[in-house]
Amino acid sequence: MTAAAELDQLADEIEALLSRLADAELEWQPWIDRGADDHRHSAINLVHYWALRQTDLRDLQRRLAAFGLSSLGRSEAHVQASLQLIAAAIAAMDGRGWHPPQAAPVEIDAGARLLARNAEALFGPAAPDRAARIMVTLPAEAAHDPDLVARLVAAGMGVARINCAHDDAAAWRSMAGHVREAARQAGRTCLVAMDLAGPKLRTGPLAPGPKVVRLRPRRNLAGQVISAGRGWLTAADHPAPAPQDDLTVLGVDRRWLAHRHVGDELALRDTRGSKRRLVLATAAPGGFVVTAAKTTYLGTGTVLRAGRDTTVIGELPPTEQGIRLRAGDVLRLDRDCTPVPVDPNSAPRIGCTLPELFDNAVVGERIFFDDGRLSGQIVAVSAEHLQARITHPTHGPVTLRAGKGINVPDTDLPIPALTNKDLDDLSTVIDIADLVELSFVRETDDVTTLFAALARMGGERLGLVLKIETRRAFQQLPQLILTAMAHRRVGVMIARGDLAVESGYERLAELQEETLWLCEAGHLPVIWATQVLEQLAKTGRPSRAEISDAALSERAECVMLNKGPYICDAVVALDDILCRMADHHYKKSALLPKLKSWQMVDLD
Repeated sequence: MTAAAELDQLADEIEALLSRLADAELEWQPWIDRGADDHRHSAINLVHYWALRQTDLRDLQRRLAAFGLSSLGRSEAHVQASLQLIAAAIAAMDGRGWHPPQAAPVEIDAGARLLARNAEALFGPAAPDRAARIMVTLPAEAAHDPDLVARLVAAGMGVARINCAHDDAAAWRSMAGHVREAARQAGRTCLVAMDLAGPKLRTGPLAPGPKVVRLRPRRNLAGQVISAGRGWLTAADHPAPAPQDDLTVLGVDRRWLAHRHVGDELALRDTRGSKRRLVLATAAPGGFVVTAAKTTYLGTGTVLRAGRDTTVIGELPPTEQGIRLRAGDVLRLDRDCTPVPVDPNSAPRIGCTLPELFDNAVVGERIFFDDGRLSGQIVAVSAEHLQARITHPTHGPVTLRAGKGINVPDTDLPIPALTNKDLDDLSTVIDIADLVELSFVRETDDVTTLFAALARMGGERLGLVLKIETRRAFQQLPQLILTAMAHRRVGVMIARGDLAVESGYERLAELQEETLWLCEAGHLPVIWATQVLEQLAKTGRPSRAEISDAALSERAECVMLNKGPYICDAVVALDDILCRMADHHYKKSALLPKLKSWQMVDLD
């Protein structure tokens, strides 16, 4: 085929795509009309992108690139304008002269501006050297530790997230107050986001285990002790905080403790009847750090002897129980959520917090537990019980505990995303937050129900974030976004944990990309969430893989970190990574700053 003939064919194909855009706009017109005026052009562009992606463009992309034309790979934010410019360029190359294209809903240079405007409206201003904001899920300590919040703000936190599935309204108000004060003192903007709990599909409670703690020394490969087991001995009636977070707290009589000194040895028989000794190694305000050279099990009422002077260990918390499951085991889920005793000699069973599961589950459907650590297939269903045969992991046991998430991606659960608890919590959310996150959204009715509740309670000013964490939500993402566009301040969170479990881990990268593309087409900001720098936040040392993941997160407008002992370190690291990557990428486009990485060397 001659070049002229190829250009004519390309022109016809581009014209056909432009016709597809017009047809899609008519098809989706009722959805477009529901949106706010500020989002109208963005809604049209989103529909255009939907229409563009209903066809396989790979061959067309290759042929356009052969002529040095745009291959449409970066057209998300301005679909019609991109196609019109390509059509004009083809006409000019074909000898018909250059004719500027007609105006499009979103011009080439407008898409990025619209997205930046919407991101600032939802998340506040970006930092000077990076576009992506940093969101941090506040731990419970943030309610009574303003210094922690101040350190997070100073490190670069731009949005503080409060999870309404934990703590209570008093704690939330305290957290929000600390955020406002820290931001004021730092002269920075830090908004408050509150995450509605949504319908909880979790394992029920297990009966508490014995009130026993274990002090265990660490040993090397030769079995030699390299560090003793340690605990914190303090007054039972008014315990002093341990000097380190990892110390087990042991409460004893205050008067007995007052007569103890560093170096004292305490004799005891542990809960197994074994003779053991504890040494008062160091003193700290309110108590002593004690060490054990051998593994020692201590229980409520264990007698400690310092010569003839004795005391007993006070009330200890019960140990957390778990059910050990292997592939092939059949686990029974109960509608009754009464705490279940753990008996290794009985068939495993545990409660389920969502009664609707028993009314709608079907034999043969998949079921996942604890973020996919356990998976199985439903083999029997009744009004009060459900049985699931465990299929994964295929090697070794996994312990299932109370309060762990359950995912049933094949089951149609007729439950709203907004629960009665969420409606009760909204009064506090409206009072103290800047934006609200809607959990487990699945249908457009979930969005309109929240809008109605906000309007009824005077919360229209709040920004809205749709958490995409179910397969059904992803499948209906265009409809959900267009519905949400009735609100001025709106964005999307890619909640990668539940989304990966429901859709399959092997599909997560694909779903993540497609969500980013569609949101860019609608000029809506995105939160990149779940397990970002998680190992760093929990252990103080990142994995290589999570550094790469954090670098990719720069494509979103906000990146969320979860809590952990080293969360401030994680914020600092993420800030550094995002600043570096901002020089190299914008969305899918590689930026080309002058590189100083490679130096000329004399090879002679």
